[in-house]
Amino acid sequence: MDDDITAIFDGGISMLRTALRLPIICSLLLSALITAGCAAPGQTRHDQRQHIDQTERQVLSQLYQLKPDLRNDLAKAPGYAVFSNVNVNLLLASASTGYGVAVNNRSRERTYMKMGELGVGLGFGVKDFRALFLFDSPEVMQRFVDHGWSFGGHADAAVKAQDKGAAIGGEVVADGMRVYQLTESGIALQATLKGTKFWKDPSLNLD
Repeated sequence: MDDDITAIFDGGISMLRTALRLPIICSLLLSALITAGCAAPGQTRHDQRQHIDQTERQVLSQLYQLKPDLRNDLAKAPGYAVFSNVNVNLLLASASTGYGVAVNNRSRERTYMKMGELGVGLGFGVKDFRALFLFDSPEVMQRFVDHGWSFGGHADAAVKAQDKGAAIGGEVVADGMRVYQLTESGIALQATLKGTKFWKDPSLNLD
């Protein structure tokens, strides 16, 4: 009789221990799932670099089709940078963020960077544009990479080219750089005052 009572008691203790462990086990499983979700494709440093590199190739290919001379100009330049940015204008304000990469043509060193804008003006629609920077000297590129760069106010208007499916903006010369913008969202009209900043992304440049 005593043995039966002891067995029942031990069984109850075992069930209680199991019940107490369940919340801990569930918590660990949930944590693992969340961690896996955070490491989804496109979220890791390697994935982000790959995405930026792919965007760089696409932008250059499109620009070469619209302006073939750019291929030779880029090859002669000390370096260049390509940025991709989706700019959504909402009536009186516009804000955007983007990523890019600066490439040293001599050393082939690649520096991953960020892009951000905040403008106040009157605009409408969605403008998806991509930009190529050609640096006129190694010093200009080094300054751009190390200290970043900002672009002042401007007004622009671009209309989709009928035959190309894209429109290339005019060349902008500023601070020892030539800047080309590619628009892919069809008709894009806007009159906004912008402050556009470019700076090195510390996390994406970690080895």
